[in-house]
Amino acid sequence: MEFAALVAWVLAATAGGYLLIKWLTSGGRGTKVTRFPVLVVIGHPLAAVVGLCVWIGYLATGRAAFAWVAFAALLVVILQGFMLLTRWLVGGGGRHARGRDQTFPAAAVAFHGLIAVTTFVLVFLTAMEVSRT
Repeated sequence: MEFAALVAWVLAATAGGYLLIKWLTSGGRGTKVTRFPVLVVIGHPLAAVVGLCVWIGYLATGRAAFAWVAFAALLVVILQGFMLLTRWLVGGGGRHARGRDQTFPAAAVAFHGLIAVTTFVLVFLTAMEVSRT
């Protein structure tokens, strides 16, 4: 389960990287007003990468503390991701999007979110399991 979490995390990071590149290449923060706060756009992938590094630390050591710190990082990542998702949806995401938000493929957003939820569940279950032993 712990390696399935790693695979899911890497898949979510890949999809998220794709979305970030799409956002940046289509203007990103090119106007004064954007639907996405810069601190969240930067913090979301940064917290995810830090959490992934901690998860790799857990895989290398087997220490439950690393698993729980990675889970805490995922909580931050998911809260930021939810903020980005709601801003995208409220701002006309998907087929009703305008301007640079039209470049966000809804399928990629959905895939990223589903894999992120899968990662969250797998990390949580692994942390619970490792804490019992």
